[in-house]
Amino acid sequence: MSQSETMPVRVETEGEIGLICLNNPPVNALGAALRQGLSDAIDTLNADPQIRVIAIHGEGRALSAGADIREFGKPPVEPRLPDVLDRIEASDKPVIAVVHGTTLGGGLELALSCHARIGLPGARVGLPEVTLGLLPGAGGTQRLPRLIALDKAIDIISSGRQVPIDEAKELGIVDRIDDATPREAALAGAKAVRDGSLPTRRTAEISVDLDPALIEAATERLRKKRPALAAPIKAVEAVAQIAKPFAEGLKAERALFMELMDSPDRQGLIHAFNAERAVKRIPEAQAEPRKIETAGVIGGGTMGVGIATALLQAGIPVTLIEMAPERAEAAKAAVTRNLDGAVKRGKMTAEGRDKALAALTATTKLESLAPVDLVIEAVFEEMSVKAEIFGKLDRICKAGAVLGTNTSYLDVNAIAEMTSRPQDVIGLHFFSPAHVMRLLEVVVADKTAPEVVATAWALAARMKKVAVRSGVCDGFIGNRILAHYRKAADYMLLDGASFEQIDRALEDFGFAMGPFAVGDLAGLDIGWATRKRKAPDRPPEERYVTIADRICENGWFGRKTGRGYYLYDDPKTRKPNPDAVAIVEAERKAAGVTPREFSDEDITARYMTAMISEAARVVQEGVAQRPVDVDAVFLFGYGFPRHLGGPLNYADRIGPKALIERIEAYASEDAHYWQIPPLLRELADTGRSFADLNKD
Repeated sequence: MSQSETMPVRVETEGEIGLICLNNPPVNALGAALRQGLSDAIDTLNADPQIRVIAIHGEGRALSAGADIREFGKPPVEPRLPDVLDRIEASDKPVIAVVHGTTLGGGLELALSCHARIGLPGARVGLPEVTLGLLPGAGGTQRLPRLIALDKAIDIISSGRQVPIDEAKELGIVDRIDDATPREAALAGAKAVRDGSLPTRRTAEISVDLDPALIEAATERLRKKRPALAAPIKAVEAVAQIAKPFAEGLKAERALFMELMDSPDRQGLIHAFNAERAVKRIPEAQAEPRKIETAGVIGGGTMGVGIATALLQAGIPVTLIEMAPERAEAAKAAVTRNLDGAVKRGKMTAEGRDKALAALTATTKLESLAPVDLVIEAVFEEMSVKAEIFGKLDRICKAGAVLGTNTSYLDVNAIAEMTSRPQDVIGLHFFSPAHVMRLLEVVVADKTAPEVVATAWALAARMKKVAVRSGVCDGFIGNRILAHYRKAADYMLLDGASFEQIDRALEDFGFAMGPFAVGDLAGLDIGWATRKRKAPDRPPEERYVTIADRICENGWFGRKTGRGYYLYDDPKTRKPNPDAVAIVEAERKAAGVTPREFSDEDITARYMTAMISEAARVVQEGVAQRPVDVDAVFLFGYGFPRHLGGPLNYADRIGPKALIERIEAYASEDAHYWQIPPLLRELADTGRSFADLNKD
């Protein structure tokens, strides 16, 4: 056996077998050095007369997770991946690939360019380029449909979904599954090719019959989606090129790929991708996190149960506190249902669920929190209740325990002052359902210790959540901005638009749900309680819409009561509640409003301008560190259209001058509500953008 080290690619020979190992940890990203090393290795082994079969495998977590994100947005560097993969497919000697870990994008395209593929248990494959506004640009749209059924290839390419290895074997993406290490599987597979027991084939030589009806149906389905994004549609167009000779299909695929490189969708999706990493840059990043080995959750309602579930899924034992024994048992049952659901969805094993449940204690004794490392309070949004709890925790909890509050609006500084250790208190604002939603707003109070902030980030990482740092203000980043732009929706409702039209217009724009449907889902009583709390401080010049209050006064709180703005007799449909419509009409009459028409474009323009305006103020005041932090909050917690990249990324598409013109026009109707944020004016005057502020 001979071996040569050529980082990040290692080449071995063992008899008649040549082994190429991708060695670019942690995920073998296909950067320029690896591409060059792979190309050189193929040439070297082809030139070796003793070698009959070549096998490619990877060290670390996967064969390859795809492109090197460090190359995003930079000029291409030779050799290009398509050229390297064409070289592999054209190899004089058969080449096989071993697929392990999460092999995505260019990693799967690499495997597809080989002449046979072996999968390892637990592997997942996919072509997720559409999630970044692109399409597979290294032959994926030409090779995959030649290996598997056309409709299945279209689904995988246009959705970007990850395919479990057993399904990949069934579809024909991999030829066999081998329970071995990547190197062992590569060696065994190469020997099988040499001995004739593992057939090989070149995808370029596979002819297929294109079914135009399938292409047409897939394209029409994607055009009807809300929003209809360019990348999935272009990806299907690329697949349709398989009717051409292989080289021409590759050329057409590349041309369509380059068209998407300049699309606004791609910019927004790349920004959203990068936002998840950008929010990790916080002032406290170098502080040493405290160890969190046990946790307590106070409150067994929907939020507390979700938080407890998320902690258990992260491997942290939980003590869950409720006021009465029967409520503690009900909370435990709810956590069990959540974990059962995770098993059904394939998110955890039955053994993992049983282990998590064994780590859950439900009790009424607050004193049982004495030894835990972290407490998260998740009780009713009432300052007096939270203040009482934190006063008790101050006496009960051990020194150094992190005391977290899940408040959505309340003053974390005031809560911290209920203790003798405000440095240990932090806001941990989860979003419902807490075991599903990825956002965690970390609210840093004036006296919160840096290591407590670092602990929150470490906890978020364990829970696979996106943490965003917020300062203290009413509603923090997300709910403060929401409270403002939600008024714009209420004003349009009072002035003549129907709540059904507003929801539909914003869903067509790209939101998963419109504001009135969201209110019904969250519970209208939550917003009602907030409005009553803030009523004494409401400026007399503020225009106040009472429609939602009238609906709540009838006990109609949305889905949980069977009606709100909509009726929920049939959970599959969304029909307007005629009684809510009557309330809207009565309130218009009482306010002396003559209803007027709003176009869908006017609805989205007003809604987004209001959102951007308050977001600019949040950045200017330092509540959010940067515009990208606001974007991340709305992308991961509020269903903001991912292809738009977040409200302030979208604001740059409109431009500060155009936004100011809008606000000035709207201000003729309501000068109190429509005010130009100073930061927006500054950007217009200096020719800068919100993106520029992310670089500061």
